[in-house]
Amino acid sequence: METNLILEGFKFMGLGMGTVFLFLIIMIVCMNLMSTIIHKFFPEPQPSATPPAQKDNKKIIAAITAAISHHRQG
Repeated sequence: METNLILEGFKFMGLGMGTVFLFLIIMIVCMNLMSTIIHKFFPEPQPSATPPAQKDNKKIIAAITAAISHHRQG
């Protein structure tokens, strides 16, 4: 009984590579399906176009100015 070991090696290599390729294709399809489902039921919130309130900026500027003057006084 003569077996060609090189041919058997190529058969196992093809089987292994085919299995990995099939697994990767199934994984990509599942990830795309999951992404579609998640985006359908949980859409990303749209950013608001209103600028931040000016009162908040004035409070921040006043706090920074007070901190700098306190630091300079020692």
